[in-house]
Amino acid sequence: MKYNIALLHYSCPPVVGGVEEIVRQQAFLLSRFFHKVKVFAGDGGQFSDTHEIEINPLLGSRNRQVIRAQTLSSEGQPEKLERLSTRIYDYLVRALRGFDILIAHNVLTMPFNLPLSAALHRISQEGKLPIISWNHDSPYFYPDYPKHLDFFPWNILKRAYAGISYVAISESRRKMFEELYGHRKNLYVVPNGIDPIQFFHLDPTTVRLIQEERLFEADFLMVQPSRLHPRKNMELSIRVTKALHELGFKSRMLITGAHDPHEPKSLGYHRKLRDLARTLGVQKDVLIIAEYVFKSGEKLAADRITIRDLYLISDMLFLPSFQEGFGIPLLESGMIKLPIVCSRIPPFLEIGGDSVCTFELSDSPEKIAQKILEFYRNLKPAHMFRKVMRDFVWDNIYKTRLLPLLNHAVALHKTGS
Repeated sequence: MKYNIALLHYSCPPVVGGVEEIVRQQAFLLSRFFHKVKVFAGDGGQFSDTHEIEINPLLGSRNRQVIRAQTLSSEGQPEKLERLSTRIYDYLVRALRGFDILIAHNVLTMPFNLPLSAALHRISQEGKLPIISWNHDSPYFYPDYPKHLDFFPWNILKRAYAGISYVAISESRRKMFEELYGHRKNLYVVPNGIDPIQFFHLDPTTVRLIQEERLFEADFLMVQPSRLHPRKNMELSIRVTKALHELGFKSRMLITGAHDPHEPKSLGYHRKLRDLARTLGVQKDVLIIAEYVFKSGEKLAADRITIRDLYLISDMLFLPSFQEGFGIPLLESGMIKLPIVCSRIPPFLEIGGDSVCTFELSDSPEKIAQKILEFYRNLKPAHMFRKVMRDFVWDNIYKTRLLPLLNHAVALHKTGS
């Protein structure tokens, strides 16, 4: 399903803040999966040419009318707060017409705009549209919170309401909200994530390859940035990939090199590599970028940017060359802290020394695979990289947690459950 989704927070970029950044990331993520997204905020600006952004100061946390109404309400004069909440309600009902779902970040848990919180509760109770409350924090988790928050109308912030789905951003936060809310069932964990596409400024061509080949879902990625030439020993790369599979390590090999423009035989070499991969049953896990064709029929035109991007998303550089004059990929990998496994030939030893993992060219693919596993198991930063790529990349979070939650919330709203 593709939805019209509204994202709401007190502010959005260019206002700087953790939640503001999550709103920005979610806007790009949801658009990438073909949802229509609009951001509503009380402060901020047009941070993207891709999304509609609507700024209404009454949604903010620093609006004078909001602050004044909250002060009067705390002094026993709730009338202004009620009138302001009705104004916000009327505005939101109009503004959200045609949307399938609203994701509200922190505004139902924090005490920075109580009229807005009350308006959203009313919208939910009247069944206007499904609401997901994305809970980053709560004042009730801290021992020094203002005690007036325990009393009406502030105590609406410490309750969960039917018709609203609640998200906690970690398991530890879920337990805290569960205790605060009295163990309601409609409380889900969706962690904050990171978007490698934005973080690394990945090229659109690379993004297309990543999405088509689902590279963010891979267990382990090795990259070999070499031209298609027999002295690059790419047969060994394919055999090592197979050996890693047999050891239960589902790796994928990205051979980025193009045909050598000075060597006509390189085209035949590519066919030989492709046949070997097919024979060993790893043709889907060995990507030879030089001849990659998208599902649309277009040929991938790899350049230096594409190769850099594949470095950035890989777990390891693998270079099994028979001979080299130098070894620039080792320098490039060193610049981005990418672990290196390479053949034990003089140029690689000169450059890498004890900072790389080497193997003898006479070693069997099985022995090299074992060496790779031993090397990898001792690389804590590499483990963290793979954990982030597996568990905290927004694309994966979207598929495993966010989209099912959107579908569930919309379905519940339709059935009136």
